[in-house]
Amino acid sequence: MFRRLRGYFLAGLVVTAPLVITIWLAWWFVSLFDRWIKPLIPVIYNPDHYLPFTVPGVGLLFTVVVLTLIGAFAANLVGRSIISWWEHILNRMPILRTVYRSVKQIFQTALSQGSRNFRNVGLIEYPRKGVHVVAFIAREIDSGDIGLPPGNPMYSCFMPTTPNPTSGFLFFVHTDEVRILDITVEEGAKLVISAGLVTPADIPEGAAPILSNGEVIGHAKSGGGEKENQEGK
Repeated sequence: MFRRLRGYFLAGLVVTAPLVITIWLAWWFVSLFDRWIKPLIPVIYNPDHYLPFTVPGVGLLFTVVVLTLIGAFAANLVGRSIISWWEHILNRMPILRTVYRSVKQIFQTALSQGSRNFRNVGLIEYPRKGVHVVAFIAREIDSGDIGLPPGNPMYSCFMPTTPNPTSGFLFFVHTDEVRILDITVEEGAKLVISAGLVTPADIPEGAAPILSNGEVIGHAKSGGGEKENQEGK
């Protein structure tokens, strides 16, 4: 009887906890924008000044509208001219221009919907042979592009930290030293954020299973793209 009640409790916790945490994070995010943006909204546009109750999400909605208008303005000729003039001024400032270019490139890459997003998820032996870490493959380059003797194909890889994948390390690794996994970037991010507790839900048909030592996740490929036979298949 006790085990059954314990099972019901854990089942209820599994169902309820993610929902409650998600709602709490959403509410915190909306409240954060309300605290920051609402004081800046003109009184005539702020419903809190003429309604008997507080309307949540006004700050976030106002921010979305303003950013959309700024984007529309920046897309036309006048907006592009102003942005070009502003960047010309920043390029004359030794420290600020470096910060601005770096931040701009990060946002352009992160928000890009084209081919500049991470392409694959792979495994790299680090920090020693026999130990594997998850890495996101950004692109394939020639070794000469980074100052090494040319002629060797390499991957530029981002190795995220756990449980915060926004920080990590950049590696340039020979393609033969990277195992490409048959999982999506989103599944790889879940694997990293959960510290390995959440594995990809849908392993492609015919892929190698997850071994007990954690060495293989999904179907690995060599750097040249040819499929390799995995142990335990």
